[in-house]
Amino acid sequence: MDKKRIYLSCPTMHGDEQRFVQEAFDTNWVAPLGPNVNAFEKEMTEYVGVSHASALSAGTAAIHLALRVLGIGEGDVVFVPSLTFSATCNPVVYEKAVPVFIDSERDTWNMSPEALAKAFQKYPDAKAVIAVHLYGTPAKLDELLAVCKEYNVPLIEDAAESLGSTYKGKHTGTFGKIGIYSFNGNKIITTSGGGMLVSEEEEITKQTTFLATQARDPARHYQHSQIGFNYRMSNVTAGIGRGQLLHMEEHKALKQAIYRKYKEAFSDMPQIAMNPLNTCGDANNWLSCMTIAQGCRITPDMVMDALAEENIESRPIWKPLHLQPVFADCDFVRENEAECVSEDIFNRGLCLPSDIKNTDEDMERIIRIIRNLFQ
Repeated sequence: MDKKRIYLSCPTMHGDEQRFVQEAFDTNWVAPLGPNVNAFEKEMTEYVGVSHASALSAGTAAIHLALRVLGIGEGDVVFVPSLTFSATCNPVVYEKAVPVFIDSERDTWNMSPEALAKAFQKYPDAKAVIAVHLYGTPAKLDELLAVCKEYNVPLIEDAAESLGSTYKGKHTGTFGKIGIYSFNGNKIITTSGGGMLVSEEEEITKQTTFLATQARDPARHYQHSQIGFNYRMSNVTAGIGRGQLLHMEEHKALKQAIYRKYKEAFSDMPQIAMNPLNTCGDANNWLSCMTIAQGCRITPDMVMDALAEENIESRPIWKPLHLQPVFADCDFVRENEAECVSEDIFNRGLCLPSDIKNTDEDMERIIRIIRNLFQ
């Protein structure tokens, strides 16, 4: 196509990344571990306001080790939101635990505290809760934490999409016993691939780092008393992360501006609603999403097709996990049996182009295509 390509969300490099990467090459720290890894962990803890961190190869690895460190094992029930990417749940299955999916609430699209409480009544011996801050919007953390506290169950925060988002002035990922972040290529900052586990408990991150480096015992010879993993972040990719983190607030402001632009552009169109934000929080607006009113002749597929014809990338809302073939045998708990919020959002929604390199002309082009479709 000769029309300019507009991406959903792709990496934005600034040059600072190359400085840290070059330093790794100049000092021959290109193998796993090194000064960039240590510095990236420190700089991340300072940014989000938490005490300890372990830099890992992926956000999925962080969730996996969170479960392992918390002792989640075969047959243990873990509550997971249904409206999320499968990487949130896959590590539960790695440990042969049992995922039970929880429906969303409409205010933020995140895990419903009422449905979670209902799930605990059905599974009072559940061992953990994983909450997601979907598309960067903070979940109802006070309510979710209250339910977890009542049943004395740890909360793992999957903040893969919400780095920089805050809830009542505190960063997402720092409320639960363990928080995880992702630096995948399309996230608000990237290391090309990578993740991080954070906690206020030093023993948790020490055990995470130990397991992530093949669980090698402190002996002169190679000795292993536990099964370990090759999950540590490399010194080169950590250098990219350090350079990206310098621009985190800039990226967040640009993402928020994109959301506001869409919201204003569609404010006179009752057929379109933007994804709701938590009034108690400050979302990073990683992806801006829209839903189409019930009964409208236009469908999400029609919008995505119209954009694709103009060389513009968009994508569907995450397909709820309880609808995925691989999880067909798993239980699903919703607040109200008369409706399924996550399915409704999936059926009526889509993710709009949210790349921070979008120009005013790019945004006007996207908006014009969508508005014309509804004429």
